[in-house]
Parts: sequence; C-alpha cells; structure tokens
Amino acid sequence: MTATPKNSVSDDILSRVLSSLEDDKAEEVVTIDLRGKSEMADHMVICSGRSTRQVAAISEKLTDKLKQEMGVFSKVEGKDQGDWVLIDTGDVIVHVFRPEVREFYQLEKMWMEPGAPGASV
Repeated sequence: MTATPKNSVSDDILSRVLSSLEDDKAEEVVTIDLRGKSEMADHMVICSGRSTRQVAAISEKLTDKLKQEMGVFSKVEGKDQGDWVLIDTGDVIVHVFRPEVREFYQLEKMWMEPGAPGASV
C-alpha cells in the first residue's frame, strides 16, 4: 500500500470544502494557496454568509460533511457568535464571515499577492 501524497489529501479536502460552500450558498468565495507562504496549512478559503444564522449554518454543515465523508475532524472557533467562524482542518483553513466583519479584517489583503485576482494594490 502506498501513502497518499499530502498535496493530494489537501486538494481533496479543498475540493470538498468548495463544494459544500457552493451547496450552502456561501458568497464571494476566495481560495488562497498558502504552499510556500506558510507552514500552517496548504490552502485558505474565505467566504461570506449574509447573516449570523447563515454563517453558523454554513460552518456547521461544512464540519459535518468533512467528518462524515472524509473522516476529517476540524477545530472550530467563533461559531457561537456567528459573526465569523474559523474552521481548521489542518490542511485547509476556512474563514466564514458576515460581510461587515470580513471587510473589517481584510484577510485577503494580508495573504494574497499584489496583482493577484481580487487583491488590492
């Protein structure tokens, strides 16, 4: 039996994350490749939900799907408030924000390279 390459596993998790976010109508989904930029994860996904209720629901469904379908247990922060939720799968970090909170933190500006699609210069 051969070991699955780490990139393949993180890419599989990323694919499942993006599919779940699309199913649950997350808005303005941005994926940032962290390989070579950070040791904390291979990918970061940032998205928005329209309300605290939708942010919490998107996050809950995503963690349940990852657990049930892939056996991935995620660390979750912020779900009780519903303004933002951080989901850490190990290989993929997902941030789900209400739009106002996302604008305040501006994580895309912090992690995206200048000139990348969606990046401000």
